[in-house]
Amino acid sequence: MILIVDDIRANIIALKKTLELHDIEVDTAESGEEALKKILKTNYCLIIMDVQMPGLDGFEVVKILSGNKRTKDIPVIFLSAISIEKKYIFKGYETGAVDYITKPVDTDLLILKVKTFLKIYDQQNQLKVMKDLLSKEIKIRKEAQDNLEVKISERTKELVSKNEELEMKNHELQQFAWVVSHDLNEPIRKIQIFIKIIKELYLTTDAKGIDYVDRTVKAAERMQTLITDLLAYSRLSSKVKPEKTDLNVVLQEVLSDFDYLIERKCAVIKTSELPTIDSIPSQLRQVFQNLIGNALKFSGNVETPVIEITSELIKTKDFDSEIAPDGKFCRITVTDNGIGFDEIYLDRIFIIFQSLNDRQTYEGTGIGLAIAKKIVDKHNGLITAKSQLGKGASFIIILPLQYEN
Repeated sequence: MILIVDDIRANIIALKKTLELHDIEVDTAESGEEALKKILKTNYCLIIMDVQMPGLDGFEVVKILSGNKRTKDIPVIFLSAISIEKKYIFKGYETGAVDYITKPVDTDLLILKVKTFLKIYDQQNQLKVMKDLLSKEIKIRKEAQDNLEVKISERTKELVSKNEELEMKNHELQQFAWVVSHDLNEPIRKIQIFIKIIKELYLTTDAKGIDYVDRTVKAAERMQTLITDLLAYSRLSSKVKPEKTDLNVVLQEVLSDFDYLIERKCAVIKTSELPTIDSIPSQLRQVFQNLIGNALKFSGNVETPVIEITSELIKTKDFDSEIAPDGKFCRITVTDNGIGFDEIYLDRIFIIFQSLNDRQTYEGTGIGLAIAKKIVDKHNGLITAKSQLGKGASFIIILPLQYEN
């Protein structure tokens, strides 16, 4: 709404009619005092004010308005037929008016200016609404962020505490596993010794007794192997710093350990050049030992077991990644021509205590491949296998050349 202030009623009526023809809502006041009373009660978007009025003139009214926080931003247009000298125009602008128009008034120009100020007023209101909404949004987000930070801080403290507790329990578990394995191994060794003594001294002519003794010795050996494998599996949780490792050296050490079995089975071992990577050598030695040991164990009835260990640098950490001379990962494949397995069981072979074969025919604890997977995982790598029954198996390992936390 617009307020027209003029002490001459005829001027008010004429200007009001002109504005209402353009659908502009108008209120009126016939003195400065009346105008002030109305302005304090009503929000106006523009004031058109005559300068020369009895009592409070236009300059005085605008000066009062500019000193009030609620009214200081209301735009005022001065209209004057008498005070048209520059000093009065300057005074009008100095008191806070946005325009100073002299009479006779060009109504088209006045309407244009009024519409412009109304448009500005609407835009300012929209900006104010947006500012208020933005302020509320910022406040809400800040409160949410503060709450989130508190929750994150509390959760972090909780996780740190749980992690410390877990590390302590893990350390205690490792100590327990070592003590238990030592205490279990000792009686098993004594059982083996005393059973062999009984066999040699008292059962030389008793075939049935010798058979029972041999079964007992084999059962004790299986128990000893199981304890050793469980201890090896539990130790994989401990933190060890990686180092530069020539995998060729590691592989040769493993093959040297299998010399007797390789010779006895007339196995052929084919190897290619392996890379030097960041790793924990003792753990990768365990991986090669388990994979090559399985290849020799599950060679079946083939006349000449063939085990091939190959390596190639690849671009990405992916089993099907393309070969790249400057790749940051290596793909190592251990292939044999043994009994193989059905790939429908692929998700089982890397789980602890899972075995796909008859343990009376093929001795084992079902822990070897679980150990291999855990080691490869600790090195931020991948492991899988491809196989068909009776057609051998290939174990594929992806390892980064540089260790990543």
